[in-house]
Amino acid sequence: MSRVCELTGKGPMTGNNVSHANNKTRRRFLPNLNDVSLQSEALGRAFKFRISAAALRTVDHRGGLDKFMAKAKDSELSPNALKVKKAIAKASDTAEALS
Repeated sequence: MSRVCELTGKGPMTGNNVSHANNKTRRRFLPNLNDVSLQSEALGRAFKFRISAAALRTVDHRGGLDKFMAKAKDSELSPNALKVKKAIAKASDTAEALS
């Protein structure tokens, strides 16, 4: 399983460990990934994602999965998240057409 956030595309970064003697050795900074289930109001079901803690805060800030996906860039989303985004967009389009 890759260490990449499914919603934001955030992945590992590299840098240095710096000792007190100023010795530098390479290291990796890994994103804080969590397995979560997010509820879609348009589709009426939950989806499981592996996302960073920062992405989870962003989803809450924007008002839920549906509103987050509406603003999300396709290039940052995983293939699984892209399918969910298209399904949400299709469901919201049909809901607007019916009302």
